[in-house]
Amino acid sequence: MSANWADIVDGTWPAAGYKALGPFQLREGQGGGSRVSAANALGPATDADIDAAEAAMLAMGQKRIFCLRPGDEALDAKLADRGYSVLDPVNIYACPVDLLTDQPIPPIMVFSVWEPLEIMREIWASAGIGPERQAVMARAKGPKTSLLLRHNDKPSGVAFVAMHGDVAMVHALEILPDHRRQGLGHWTMRAAAIWARDNGTQTLSVICTKANVGANGLYRALGMELAGEYHYRHLE
Repeated sequence: MSANWADIVDGTWPAAGYKALGPFQLREGQGGGSRVSAANALGPATDADIDAAEAAMLAMGQKRIFCLRPGDEALDAKLADRGYSVLDPVNIYACPVDLLTDQPIPPIMVFSVWEPLEIMREIWASAGIGPERQAVMARAKGPKTSLLLRHNDKPSGVAFVAMHGDVAMVHALEILPDHRRQGLGHWTMRAAAIWARDNGTQTLSVICTKANVGANGLYRALGMELAGEYHYRHLE
């Protein structure tokens, strides 16, 4: 499955602004987290280039953080020598949407709505996805939706789905603690696949940290395959 995952991540979870500086692309995150704040390399970088990128990130009021992808091994080593520590290694999973659209969703379990309802914003906020991260969702330009889950007749979880090209990506999937281990993540991904299919996309994808054992297990159990990976390095 060939895809430009860097573009898909940026397209479905976009920074507030982008700026090229030497061999780096800088992101203005406005408090939206590592994914929308990290600089990434567009070519080989010298120590002076790294110095300039660090200064620019600090000038934006952001921490010094870089996103490292396959092929960035030389930069990864330079940052390690500077005392940067690894942060949040990430897996990207993907599958054809048809793999997850073969079963109907149980009635009144998952609702697709845009814009998110207040209860959905509250669930995200309870999981640390506050207004700054929710603003990232609003910036996504392509087709998008939010999913509200119900269990035992109560709001129980949320997710955000957006498209870039012919790939849909799921972000910010959160299940309330009292409703976990009830299969809601399974049905959320199936609902996302149905939405993706209905909006003309061929591939469903999702990101999770390598440390999130439950999420990695869910996506593998659904038959999704590892399609890419990356990690961050940051300087405290």
